[in-house]
This record gives sequence, structure tokens and C-alpha cells, in this order.
Amino acid sequence: MNVEANPSYLNTDKESNKSITLTASLVTSLVEAIVSGQMVAGSKISEPELAKHYQVSRGPLREAIMRLEGLGLIERAAHIGARVITLSPEKLVELYAVREALEGMAARLAARHIQQEEILALELLLTKHSNHIDEVEGASYFHQHGDFDFHYRIIKASRNQKLIGLLCNELYHQLRMYRFQSPRSQSRPKEALTEHKFILQAIRDRDEELAEMLMRRHISGSRKLIEQQISLAEHS
Repeated sequence: MNVEANPSYLNTDKESNKSITLTASLVTSLVEAIVSGQMVAGSKISEPELAKHYQVSRGPLREAIMRLEGLGLIERAAHIGARVITLSPEKLVELYAVREALEGMAARLAARHIQQEEILALELLLTKHSNHIDEVEGASYFHQHGDFDFHYRIIKASRNQKLIGLLCNELYHQLRMYRFQSPRSQSRPKEALTEHKFILQAIRDRDEELAEMLMRRHISGSRKLIEQQISLAEHS
């Protein structure tokens, strides 16, 4: 086929690429709106309102909404339609239990596969956290972004694409949603920073068993904090 003689094919490809880019941009914008609470948990998804707000047609918007369903940020309910998920305390406990097992495995694999430049990047990251953790903005950063930076880098260093996919999609976004929308008082930045340093030391020493054990214990601490909050709520 002579493409030069058929410029319509070029136009079709351009339109297709434009649609893909628009959908990806919409997914990013909608994820941030849900995670940050701009789109309230439990609220119904209105396609006309979103199309107007983002100034897009319904086609790319529907594709973006389907992708958000795949990420576990939107669910469909009978007689209601699509709505933003609500993370109940019980769901969070389940989420952290899965995270504990999978990130423990990621830490073990990272101890085996991590490269020296990745270790140096993690060291610099923890230095940044240590320098700013006593500041209000620093604590806020750690609560919302910094903690994920550390875990994300270790997950990537596992070199296991299946594990990376499981942890960096649905689990990652739902945990970000919880972190953004929960009070900073529920976090424990100083304790977490100390635990991060021990985890990194185990990974640096290529101690796979210790790295996994420390990561599981670290995430278990957050899970137990949520369980305590559930217990207090039940007895209040």
C-alpha cells in the first residue's frame, strides 16, 4: 500500500494517536481528582458534567472511566451507575494485608537485584526525608508522597514485572487515596523513617530474608494502626 498516495491513512493514525493521548491525559487528571478528594468518595460519576469540565467528548471520557474501573477507583452499583469508591476501614485492612505480603516479596527481590545507583538514590531520598520531617510541609510531603517514593523505588528494583503491575496500579492508587484523605495525625513519619533506614540497610547488605521481614513488619505497623482506629470507633 502506497501511504503517500493515501494521506487519509495518515490522518486516521494521527486522530487515533490524539485520542489515545487525550484518554491518557484524562485518566491522569481523574486519578488525581479522586485521590485528592476533589471527586468525593461515593459520589456518582456524571459523564455530562465531566465532559463539560474537561472539555472533551464522551468517547475518550468513557474510555478513561473504564480504565479507572480497572484501577479500582470507580465501581458500578445497581440502580446507581458508576461512582467513586469508598475505602472502608475493613477494606483498608484487607488492602494492607495484601500489601504486606507483596511488598515483603518485593523487598526480598530488591535485595537480590538492586543496582548501586538505585541504592544511592534511596539514600538521597531518606536524607531528604530526614532533613524535612520535622517541618509541617515536610511531614505532609512524607504522609502523601515521600513514603510512596521509597516503596515505589524498592518495588521497581525487584525487577519482577508482574509484582510491579500488582503493586503499582490498583493498590498504589487506593493507598494514595487513603493517605491524601486521612488526617496526618494517623501517620507515624518518624517511626516510618527509622524503619525505612533499616530496610534499606538490609537491601544494601543483600540480606533478602531480613529485607522481607523488615518490610512486612513495617507495613504491619500501619495495618495495626488502622485496626486500632476501627476498634476505637466501634467502642465510641
